[in-house]
Amino acid sequence: MFIAGTVICALSTLICWVMTAVRSFPADSSIISLAAIELYLIVYGVYAGIRQAMGAAIIGEAWEFWGYIITALLLPVGVAIWAMVDKTRWSNLVMSFVGLVVFVMVYRMEEIWWGNALQAGTL
Repeated sequence: MFIAGTVICALSTLICWVMTAVRSFPADSSIISLAAIELYLIVYGVYAGIRQAMGAAIIGEAWEFWGYIITALLLPVGVAIWAMVDKTRWSNLVMSFVGLVVFVMVYRMEEIWWGNALQAGTL
């Protein structure tokens, strides 16, 4: 799941950077890239819930892990709403930071769960 999240976040960031250079308003492709991140986070959360329900132990604190997921889920939605209000070129740039921030948050969630984000079990 971590590798998939990395790819989705990287593509979203790249799309938003390109749209910052090309468009003078929030681009649909930037907003769709945020939706892809949101969909990934929903799938990640369901997957994590099933893992935990099946008895998989979290190395770190469970409240911290779920706090990261909830915060990460709110981020793309909040930034997309903000981009609709601020209809300038720079809203694309702000949307690009969602991919970077969510990548860091998913990395941290993997550390909390496995102790290392690059464990073989996370692929």
